[in-house]
Amino acid sequence: MLSRAAAELALFSGAGFLLFGINDLAVDLIYFARHFWRRATVYKRYRRAYASHYLFNKNPGFMAVLVPAWDESAVIASMLKATLKRISYDDYRIFVGHYRNDPATAAAIASVADPRIEAVEVEHDGPTTKADCLNHLYDALIAYEAQTGRTAKAVVLHDAEDVVHRYELRIFDGLIDRAALIQLPVLPLVDPNSRWIGGHYCDEFAEAHMKELVVREAIGAAIPLAGVGCAISRDALARLAAMQEGKPFAGASMTEDYELGLRLGALGLKTMFVRIRPDPGERAAVASRGHFPGTLGAAVRQKARWLGGIALAGWDRLGWTGGLGERWMRMRDRRGPLAAVLLLAGYAAALLWLQISLAEALGAPIRARPDPTLTLLLKVNAGFLAWRILMRACFTGWAYGFEEGLRSIPRLVVGNVIAILAAMRAVSLHAGGGAKRWDKTHHIFPAELAR
Repeated sequence: MLSRAAAELALFSGAGFLLFGINDLAVDLIYFARHFWRRATVYKRYRRAYASHYLFNKNPGFMAVLVPAWDESAVIASMLKATLKRISYDDYRIFVGHYRNDPATAAAIASVADPRIEAVEVEHDGPTTKADCLNHLYDALIAYEAQTGRTAKAVVLHDAEDVVHRYELRIFDGLIDRAALIQLPVLPLVDPNSRWIGGHYCDEFAEAHMKELVVREAIGAAIPLAGVGCAISRDALARLAAMQEGKPFAGASMTEDYELGLRLGALGLKTMFVRIRPDPGERAAVASRGHFPGTLGAAVRQKARWLGGIALAGWDRLGWTGGLGERWMRMRDRRGPLAAVLLLAGYAAALLWLQISLAEALGAPIRARPDPTLTLLLKVNAGFLAWRILMRACFTGWAYGFEEGLRSIPRLVVGNVIAILAAMRAVSLHAGGGAKRWDKTHHIFPAELAR
């Protein structure tokens, strides 16, 4: 019975991982084909662009930065002070949302005395959803534009714990006329106190924001926003608001940023992912950085929100529209719950085979022999797994250095465990009607920047 159960579980997970492996390999091939083609053509004809180029725009536009906050008294003041100090741009205003029943966050915002900061109180008790808070900030922007007679060129999104790059607004100002939205890379900060749980975010974002989004843009699929380090043109946001009763952000969604990018793409508007180095000689790209959850519970809650909003509620809310490339990417976005089931089945099969091998070694007359087809399937999947491990290590190493690239290999198991637990939580929440408010996680801001 054990051998039969192990074989069935192995066959189920093996077939699923074979399809996933082929899918992932297609993304890799597109990425490398594009990379080498651009090196052989574009970069030989034109100089490589650097973010500092955009410091020379003659007429920089007004930028509105929206920062929604709930229970962020521990980080919001440090984030605002660091942002004001770091940004190399003159014409911007930061609208920070807080709730009437969150006096600690309100006091922290008020402690940053600067005319470029505007605190916006949400008139009802929180937390609601992040999208609801963003809609209140959008209303505050409209009121500010009416009062001053100035119109924002773009609306920039950030979270209360973000480390904003000095050139970010310059890039948005220089490129937003070419696209309805722009997404910069998001690269989590390495947390020395959470090398495994916090570190697995580094691995995933390195690969997603150095490869996946590049491929999405290459095949004509819309770029989903990450909610930070992104800008939406003022006209595009107004167009979306006009379609949704004046509310550009989907108030009932827990992944409003992801939806916004896909909705703008569905309108036929251009979405752009920009990965650019700050100055000649600097290797790291301009990116939004910040600490991600460092405990198992917090990581599972955050991943469950993403998974539920994208794979489950996103399926209901956005459906399957667009061209072949768009549908392919939506399929990849929504495979998380199935991947968790396959992982669980694969680990269960491995455990059963281990028990069988141990029993045979102890002399039990089991004599379990895998089917030749299953053996071939497992060998092929082992090859795909080796390739995936190599890709993850290479992209993590590229972004964070050789040591982190090596750590990414065992961290794959950590990421798989978190994915399984998050999928279970996401399905449970979705079955109950979905989350109705922020599922709060504790945030920290880098101490060296808080001073």
